[in-house]
Amino acid sequence: MSASAEDSTDETLMIRYQRGDRSAFAVLVKRYERPLFTFACRYLGQRDLARDVTQESFLRVVRRAQEFRHEARFSTWIFAIVRNICIDELRKSKHRRHLPLDERSDDRGAIAETIGSTQPAHDPERSAIGSRLEREIQDALAALPDDQLEVFLLRELAGLPFSEIAEISETSENTVKSRMRYALEKLQKALLSYEEQAKALR
Repeated sequence: MSASAEDSTDETLMIRYQRGDRSAFAVLVKRYERPLFTFACRYLGQRDLARDVTQESFLRVVRRAQEFRHEARFSTWIFAIVRNICIDELRKSKHRRHLPLDERSDDRGAIAETIGSTQPAHDPERSAIGSRLEREIQDALAALPDDQLEVFLLRELAGLPFSEIAEISETSENTVKSRMRYALEKLQKALLSYEEQAKALR
């Protein structure tokens, strides 16, 4: 794999893949496998299913490679693919989303783990509070409506701008911002009990 491929933009790599450069696709997989899996895992709450969804997302990229427009952003395109597959899976299975504590993500924006990591390992009481906080936040995430959850994940885990999220979710940017605000308000409520207990330890 050449250094130039590693340094190329996603869009350039996709154009190269359209022209037959398989190594370019390998770089895209390397860049997006983790973010797509994390999104699917948090959205669906099932690790094995998230793996299948991630694999299917890349298979669709292969099958639809020639549909990619050169002026489009690759991140928008591929996250729209994984998001639509997740929606299809939820419709088929109609399962209750569950986010197990032992399947935490270390990606940017994984709030529960970020806060929990501030608890000293040698202090059992603080560790217990951190674990409880994480459980409350995981429950709060699982309870979010699908439209609010996907906006939160695309913003906080994938790091996408609101304009891209609006395109992916096929809605207006103002609607996306509104969904994000509602999601954050609900998550903030999950932090209230943690804050009260944390103050008691100061």
